Amino acid sequence: MSHREFHYRWEYDLEAAPEALWPLVSNTNRFNLDAGVPALFKADEDAKERARGIRRRLGLSKFGVRVTWEEEPFEWMRPTRFGVVRRYTGGPVAEMRVQAELSESERGGTHLVYQVWARPRTQLGRVAIPLQIGLVSARQFAGVFRRYDRLALDDAASLALSARTRIGANERARLANIQAALIDGGAQPELVARLVETVERADDLTLARLRPYALADYWRAPRRAVLELCLQATRAGLLDFRWDLLCPLCRGPNESSATLRDVRSGAHCDSCNIRYTVNFDRSVELTFRPNASVREINVREFCIGGPQVTPHIVVQQLLAAGDSRTIAPALEAGRYRLRAANLEGSRSLVVAADGEPRATLRVEGAAWPDDELRLAPAPALCFENATDGEQLLILERTSWSDQAATAADVTALQLFRDLFATEALRPGDRISVGSLTVVFTDLRGSTRLYREIGDAVAVGAVMNHFDVLRDAIAAEGGAIVKTLGDAVMAVFRQPAPALRAVVRAQAMLAAPPARVRPLHLKAGIHTGPCIAVTLNERLDYFGSNINIAARLEPLSNGQDIIISANVRDDPQVSVMFDAPDAQLRAAPVETVLKGFDAETFSLWRVTPKQST
Repeated sequence: MSHREFHYRWEYDLEAAPEALWPLVSNTNRFNLDAGVPALFKADEDAKERARGIRRRLGLSKFGVRVTWEEEPFEWMRPTRFGVVRRYTGGPVAEMRVQAELSESERGGTHLVYQVWARPRTQLGRVAIPLQIGLVSARQFAGVFRRYDRLALDDAASLALSARTRIGANERARLANIQAALIDGGAQPELVARLVETVERADDLTLARLRPYALADYWRAPRRAVLELCLQATRAGLLDFRWDLLCPLCRGPNESSATLRDVRSGAHCDSCNIRYTVNFDRSVELTFRPNASVREINVREFCIGGPQVTPHIVVQQLLAAGDSRTIAPALEAGRYRLRAANLEGSRSLVVAADGEPRATLRVEGAAWPDDELRLAPAPALCFENATDGEQLLILERTSWSDQAATAADVTALQLFRDLFATEALRPGDRISVGSLTVVFTDLRGSTRLYREIGDAVAVGAVMNHFDVLRDAIAAEGGAIVKTLGDAVMAVFRQPAPALRAVVRAQAMLAAPPARVRPLHLKAGIHTGPCIAVTLNERLDYFGSNINIAARLEPLSNGQDIIISANVRDDPQVSVMFDAPDAQLRAAPVETVLKGFDAETFSLWRVTPKQST
C-alpha cells in the first residue's frame, strides 16, 4: 500500500547575513543535537559498501523504535543551499528529504527556507510524521534558528556554553584549584577564566575536540597564548591532548593518538577509502579535551555528513550516470580542485576577477584535463557526469585551514618542549615536518674565554648565554632543539621571528650589564623542508636543509648573521631590510659550503645599519 508524501515548508526572516548563518545552520551534527534528534549509530556495512564510501548505513532509536536508513551524500552549494536524502530500511518512514536555502533578504538579513518531505511506510508513519515533524520538530527548528541568528549577530555569544552547570561540587572545587595554579604560574587570568568556563559549561560535542587556534579566534585572543595555555592546562590536569591524523581529502580526523610515539608515517581514511603519508605540517593536529577527573564527556554523533564537516568543500553534487546540472556558486579568489569521490586524479581551477563567467566541468573517468581552468568569482558551472556510474563531484579549496595547531607548529614551541620533553616519535620512524626555519649559533672565541677568565667563571657566562638565547627564541615562538657544547640548534615555523630572535640575543650578549664580559654570538639561518626523528629520546630533525643551516654559522664573525637566499626572499624578512625605518641591512655573499662542493650558494650577511 502506497502512502502519500508529507511536505513541510518553514520560512524564517533572520537578521544575520547568510555568510554569518551558514557555519551554524549547516553544522548538521550540532543542529540535530540542538533540535533534540537522538544520537545515531552506524549500521553494518559490507566490504563493497565501505569501499564505495558514498552512501552510509545509519540508524537511531526513538521511543524504543529502531530506525535504520541508507543516506545519500549531502549536496550543497556554500553558503546558500544544502540537502540530503534518506531511504529507510526499517521503521515507520520510507523516505525523507531535507533541504535548506539561505538567501539575502531585502532588508539585508537572511530569508531561510527549510523544507522536509517525508513518505510513510506504515500507518504508524502516517500518524508519527505529522506529530513529530509537523508539530514537535517545527517548534524545535524555529527555536534553534532564532538562537543561531542571535549567535551570528553577537560576537560575544558562545555556542558552546549552556546556562545549566554540568559538573558537581567536587569537580568545581578542583577546577577552582587548577584555575588558581595556572594564574600563579603566569597564565593570563582572563584566558584561564574563559577556558575554565568552557570546560565547566560547554556541551560534550564541543569539548570532545577543543582546537586552541579556533578558540583563540573566537575569543579574539593571540593564538600562541591560547595554545600555550592549553599546554599548561594539560600539565595542570585540566585537559588531555590528542594527536589527530587528518585525511588529505576530507581533512577530518580519522585516527587519534595519545602520544607522538603512536603516530605512524602512514594512515588510512575509512570515509575516503585512501591511504596517505603523514606529515607534521598538515596531517597531524593537536587537540584537547577535559581530563576525566574534572569532566567526564560522552562523545556521540548526531550527523556525519553535513557541509560543516568538510568546510573546505564549497560545492558537492551527486550526479547519476549521464546526468548534468548547472549551478552558480559564489567563489572566493584562490585555487580550487574538482574531483570525484570514487575516481583518482582531479582538475585544477583558479578563481580570479578576469576568469571565465561560465564553464562546463565534465567528468569522463580517471583522465582529467591538464590545463588550469580560470573562473570568475560567480560563474555559471555546468557539471556533467559522462561516466557510466553515479559520481559524487566535489569542488574544494586547495588551501588548508590555518586553524589547525599542527605538530609542526607545536613541536617548534619552546613551552611544549619544556613541558613535554619526552614527546617523540618511535625510534626509527621518520615523518616529514614541512618547511622549518633552522638556526645554529655558537660563541666566538669560547675556548680563549675559558683560558682568560677561568673555567668556573666561563661556565657561568656560557650558562647565562644559554638563558639569553632561550628567552629570545621563546619570545618569538621558536624552540631550542639541542645544545652542542656552546652551540645551539633552534627551530621556528617562519624565518622573520628567527631573525628577530638572533638579532635580539646578539645585542643583549654584546652589551651586557656592567662588570659582565661581552660575548659575540655567531649565527646562521636557513629555511626549508625537514624530517622529524627521535634522537637521544628527544624529538630532533635531519635532512639536507639541516646540514646547510649548520654550515652557515661558521661563516659568521659574531657581529653578523649569515642567512640563506630562502630566508632573504621571505616577504616578512624582506621588509626588515627594505622598509624606510629598517634597522638591518643585508649584503650578498657567494660561497661553497663544506659537503656541498657541487653547489654555489647565494648567502647574505646581515648586520645592524649602524654597524661599520
